[in-house]
Amino acid sequence: MKIFKSFNILNKEINFNEKVGFVPTMGALHSGHLNLIKEAKKKTKKVLVSIYVNPTQFNNKKDFQNYPRNFNKDIIILKKHKVDYLFIPNHKEIYKNGIIKKFKIFKKDKVLCAKSRNGHFEGVLTVVNRFMHEIKSKYIFFGNKDFQQVYLIKKYLQDKFDTKIKICKTIRNKNKLPLSSRNILLSNSSLKRSEKISNLLFNFKNKILKKAKNVKLKNSYKKKIIKLCDKLEYFEIRNSGNLSSNIDKKKFKIFVAYYQKNVRLIDNV
Repeated sequence: MKIFKSFNILNKEINFNEKVGFVPTMGALHSGHLNLIKEAKKKTKKVLVSIYVNPTQFNNKKDFQNYPRNFNKDIIILKKHKVDYLFIPNHKEIYKNGIIKKFKIFKKDKVLCAKSRNGHFEGVLTVVNRFMHEIKSKYIFFGNKDFQQVYLIKKYLQDKFDTKIKICKTIRNKNKLPLSSRNILLSNSSLKRSEKISNLLFNFKNKILKKAKNVKLKNSYKKKIIKLCDKLEYFEIRNSGNLSSNIDKKKFKIFVAYYQKNVRLIDNV
């Protein structure tokens, strides 16, 4: 596995005329990331993974400092899964002079995490835009757990580049909790409560699918979720096509963001 620290050397060493799949990550790799790599291997000849914890997408400095990092373990995992290339830029490489540090998103898109985490997606879009501008991969792979992130990347960046955006399924543990690098920060009791929250989401969705008017049960489910976490940030049902509040039985997703102590978690079904 070749490791690069600059766009310049990366572009000199990698032949992007071959089919190259790009998997951007923030490290602390888990089975969700490995599924992205697996899907990239299916569609491309070579796989490039990046590890970069982007400071501008954290609206809380302590959250940035506490974000899980285990670089040495990540290297071992990537080598074991025969990843071809690893890109580990530092902040100066990403935010060079003249690079805009914050992407702009429309007011109507400031819902869910975009509303509660001021500047978060502006930071995400800025880095992904930089990656897609500099890295001429055939495909770039994202997980559907971060549904709103994927929606905004497709909306704001898809038409700017030749790289095709590929979305992969959410990987969950045996008790339906979506895998996240943050899960390692949870105590056993917090982990079990989070698993119960994810099961509630699936239960609620199934009830709506059976009978649309069951959407009125939202408040009762909200009360159940509040009892299972330390702080509920939002619990919403939105149109899965445009994230508006105009939903129907066939086109909706249930979104939640909450805290277990100081650990922020999200889910959608």
